[in-house]
Amino acid sequence: MNRKDPPKISPGSPRKVLLIRLRRIGDIIMTTPAVAVLKRALPHASLTYIVEEPYSRLIEGSPDIDKILLIPPHQGVLSFLGLIRRVRREKFDVVIDFHGGPRASRITWLSRAGLKAGYELKGKGLFYDIRVPRHQEGAPIHSVENHINLIRAAGIEVHEPWPRLTLPAARKEESARIDKLWADRGLLGARVVVLHIGAGNEFRDWGAQNLGELAACLADRPGVRVVLVGSGQDALRAEEIRRHRPESLLSLSGELNLIELRDVIGRAALFVGPDSGPMHIAATTSTPIVALFGPTLPANFSPWQARATLIQKPLECRPCKQRRCVTEDFRCLQSITVDEVLKACLPYLEIVASPDSSL
Repeated sequence: MNRKDPPKISPGSPRKVLLIRLRRIGDIIMTTPAVAVLKRALPHASLTYIVEEPYSRLIEGSPDIDKILLIPPHQGVLSFLGLIRRVRREKFDVVIDFHGGPRASRITWLSRAGLKAGYELKGKGLFYDIRVPRHQEGAPIHSVENHINLIRAAGIEVHEPWPRLTLPAARKEESARIDKLWADRGLLGARVVVLHIGAGNEFRDWGAQNLGELAACLADRPGVRVVLVGSGQDALRAEEIRRHRPESLLSLSGELNLIELRDVIGRAALFVGPDSGPMHIAATTSTPIVALFGPTLPANFSPWQARATLIQKPLECRPCKQRRCVTEDFRCLQSITVDEVLKACLPYLEIVASPDSSL
């Protein structure tokens, strides 16, 4: 912790707190334990959360959040200045910047809050009164713990145990839609495996061939149905994967909002996917997880407090910044085999491999 100036208020008793995490799915979800800790410590304080519009459903309806400020992903100067005027009118006592990006740090800096807390980032020291390092030499810190450390550094007393990841409850129409989908698609009574077929970038993309082989192997098991999930951009990949098992592979890519996706995963026997937003959504449920880690490290981003099997390769080039693959073959993820992932899945499905299995 590095405090540039003494706080202008007593940090133990703020009335209004602004929290900032603009995007993306997993990053927003990993702030929820810190938000719960903060609400537990300051039950009478009003908490406002700034988030970009595409991710609003991750926050709307949260019992820990009193107000939400929605902003567009790409904001012009006039829109940004309007946001700053709105933030200043609220007269926040404390701003906690979970994000640290250029826009988030400027919102924090211009907020006129009595106390501004953020991460120790190059070139942004002047934006915060309190700065917390994201990394310690030889001791990786999970993102969830980083966020809780920001709360603690702001002078707010926090106590273990740390909460789990959470999402707002489904609305009646969302639950009803998934009830109908489950019945109409013949999923009642099946052991459903939710397979995330998308990826944030090519570094985290296991590939359509691997995904297709795994989906087919799982679908061949008695009583198992495989549900493919992803964004609308993954719909063509889903159809490519389904081509070999159209009767046993179901695609919901692009058909679900984020809370509906959580409902689908929560009804499943297993979730399988890379380190991704949907993996963190799965961690808000009791459904076990098989997660594939390539360029990122579980020490920083594992599914928090979830029942999970993590598959990774011990390569010297991990972790990386996901800008250029030094081996040019993305081997951190591509060297994970279908057999390895299938073998990790079987115990969760209570299926025993036959003696002549290649596993």
